[in-house]
Amino acid sequence: MNINYIAFAIPVFLILIGIEFLISRKQGKKFYSFNDTIANLNVGIAERLLDALTLGVFYFVYDYLYQHFAVFHIQPSILSWVGLLLITDFLWYWYHRLGHEVNLLWSVHVVHHQSEEFNFTVSARITLFQAVARTFFWSALPIIGFNAEMITTILLIHGLYPFFIHTRTVGKLGILEYIMVTPSHHRVHHANNEKYLDKNYGDMFIFWDKLFGTFAEETEEPVYGLTKPLHSNSFLWQHFHFMLEMIYAFRSAESFSDKLKVLFGKPEIINPDFRRELEEKFVIIKRKKSSSSRRFRNYVIIQMISVLILLFTFILFEHYFELITQVLISLVILITLVNCGAILEQRRWIFYLEYIRWFLVMLIGFVFFPYYINLIFISSLLGITVLYFQTLNRQYLRYIYGLRQRSF
Repeated sequence: MNINYIAFAIPVFLILIGIEFLISRKQGKKFYSFNDTIANLNVGIAERLLDALTLGVFYFVYDYLYQHFAVFHIQPSILSWVGLLLITDFLWYWYHRLGHEVNLLWSVHVVHHQSEEFNFTVSARITLFQAVARTFFWSALPIIGFNAEMITTILLIHGLYPFFIHTRTVGKLGILEYIMVTPSHHRVHHANNEKYLDKNYGDMFIFWDKLFGTFAEETEEPVYGLTKPLHSNSFLWQHFHFMLEMIYAFRSAESFSDKLKVLFGKPEIINPDFRRELEEKFVIIKRKKSSSSRRFRNYVIIQMISVLILLFTFILFEHYFELITQVLISLVILITLVNCGAILEQRRWIFYLEYIRWFLVMLIGFVFFPYYINLIFISSLLGITVLYFQTLNRQYLRYIYGLRQRSF
């Protein structure tokens, strides 16, 4: 049976999150908030989905570069594996550092730093855009002479390690603090305290930061999140807000050199007024209190559980799904993630997403059971819902946001 065992990382990930949550409760600390956790998982689910769809592309890139441009052909050995790990971490350090210092790279990395909490779910805040950007740095590995099998194996190990350092439940770790990146080091990196800004870029080994002058020890309680907080749980806004800010800044730049600074300068050169303009236009027209009703939360939780089960099944049996099925399942998952973020923002247009999602679900059903009776059923149901669309929309909003909600 040809199944993808990487799918089992999903339940393991969730179990570890649950353990951390229980430990934090036992310590009397509140390290999790509902909206933040959902937003973190949304980003992580999208990354896992798109990673499953594009993994073969990245492998092809590494293999092509190795076959055509490798300077050496390094054979697997203990020494070569250790060397590959060190070089990988060195490249990560510079990718990560430039990801904070260059606007183009920050635009794909900023999502990872938006959370104002710090727990295992924050480690999931990786985007496909970031995976593409990192590949330009990883491309040095096959050119040096490491084959694609070695690279993908070491990247898997290198990618797992950061999960365990996104936590506040672990203190300092003695002698390991001098060699490895620890939770204490990474808490500093995620903090927006003035003394902690632009510090501790290492992924596995902390000595790169000490070597290049970017190390800071945790000496005061970190405050997490961006220096300009996002104040939004929108899946789309989290991914694209800084790109839009760059577009505004690029258009307003008068000289060619100023336009280059927008692309390759530091994030702080972007005028904060652009964020406010964009928020008024696309996101935050007026502030609203997040709903805390049990019905509101339960509906989001049901969607998250459903999409996690669907993602697990999709990755586990990905080799058995035809292309059209993969596309439809991917669209259902992505629309659900956007929908959850929109519900957290109390957006009125969520029913349109719901409508599209259920239509896609019916199409998936028809792909698996391609009978004329199913096609007639889908067409009839679609026609009925179109006739009563506005009524269904009003009832849906009342159900999700509560009967007393008058405006959204």
